[in-house]
Amino acid sequence: MLVDRHALRRKVQEIKVLQKVTDEKSLARAQRMVNEVVQKMHASQQKYQQRQTHLPKPEYPPELPVSGKRDEISKAISKHQVVIVCGETGSGKTTQLPKVCLELGRGVSGLIGHTQPRRIAARSVASRIAQELKTPLGEAVGYKVRFNDKLSESSYVKLMTDGILLAETQGDKFLNAYDTIIIDEAHERSLNIDFLLGYLKQLLPKRPDLKIIVTSATIDADRFSQHFNGAPVIEVSGRTFPVEIRYRPLGAAGFRAKEIAEAENAQFDLDDDTIFGIARKAKTEARWLEEDDEEEAIEEAILDAADDLLRQGDGDILVFLPGEREIRDVADHLRKYQGRSAKLKHIEVLPLFARLSIEDQQKIFKSHSSRRIVLATNVAETSLTVPGIKYVIDAGLARVNRYSTRAKVEQLQIEKISQAAAKQRAGRCGRVSNGICVRLYSEQDFNGRPA
Repeated sequence: MLVDRHALRRKVQEIKVLQKVTDEKSLARAQRMVNEVVQKMHASQQKYQQRQTHLPKPEYPPELPVSGKRDEISKAISKHQVVIVCGETGSGKTTQLPKVCLELGRGVSGLIGHTQPRRIAARSVASRIAQELKTPLGEAVGYKVRFNDKLSESSYVKLMTDGILLAETQGDKFLNAYDTIIIDEAHERSLNIDFLLGYLKQLLPKRPDLKIIVTSATIDADRFSQHFNGAPVIEVSGRTFPVEIRYRPLGAAGFRAKEIAEAENAQFDLDDDTIFGIARKAKTEARWLEEDDEEEAIEEAILDAADDLLRQGDGDILVFLPGEREIRDVADHLRKYQGRSAKLKHIEVLPLFARLSIEDQQKIFKSHSSRRIVLATNVAETSLTVPGIKYVIDAGLARVNRYSTRAKVEQLQIEKISQAAAKQRAGRCGRVSNGICVRLYSEQDFNGRPA
């Protein structure tokens, strides 16, 4: 085992030093250490053989695009220390890459570490891979997130957040517990992911046996390749059905802008100071109204869009909102309206965000007979797949971690999402059939956003 190998090397070096000393006490201690090393070597070899014997035999769903690229990915992993896999939503890269590694014999001498940006994704991906390998969660496949650890001595694949792996570098600077590390959703470019990518790059020369796989759902794959000195890039297409995009921008903003302009340019039979004071007060009040009105406008727009989509046919609706507060506000708004709407009366409204309890998170993935409206943050944007979704309503916003150089802390800010993120969200309703994505902003706004 890798962990034992490095520990035993240190022991052997200590023995060599002791053997150079001729006194009986040192020689006796050296002999005891030799016996310990021999015992640990036998135990380590036995454990390695047992793990090799019980290595899971993976099967691959033929409908997933990554299954068709399996041979190419396997050859690249065997030949190169670092491989970049660029796969769109629905390609299957998150669940199938660990299985490709298992088929190559990885995970025997050390764990296959598989990072996710969020705890909810780490748990759900671990559960899915365990299900596909036909093994109970916590045995061949487990996970470790903050406050929750479901792993065993027999685990081969370890799902975790990128923060957990980063923390482990403090006690295991060479990451000897792993023979393979998969950094999933690297395009999210959080501080943790950026630190990890930098750390792994300088670790590679010291760990020639370590394999690194970096996955991205966007076209940034070439940048990751350059970071790792020209690592090969394998592109995998997504498995999606056609998605119709409908733009429904919030019209209220235009009226607010008009009101402010009229207030500033108002002509009254008054002196200049009075005119300026009235205009300034009107502008301030309009801005205060803008914040409240915009939240209400989004809630009403979601309600209207959901009402229209429910008439389109069967299927659940996934609504993307920036944060927990917005999810709770929209959920309350929907529930109030349910009593007055025959269409919404029997609809189940479910929240989905990272801090949600495990019990509430599992409700999302349980089979159900009634239609659902799932209100989610960007946790549902990439690696986490909500089943049964046929329609998406996208508010076009997300809470993003930004580092403040002045305050020297990370801050959560609400920002417009990129075009790539908007496409990811739209792709969530094209997983099982043709879908419809309603964007609560204009096409001009979309085209003006960063790629």
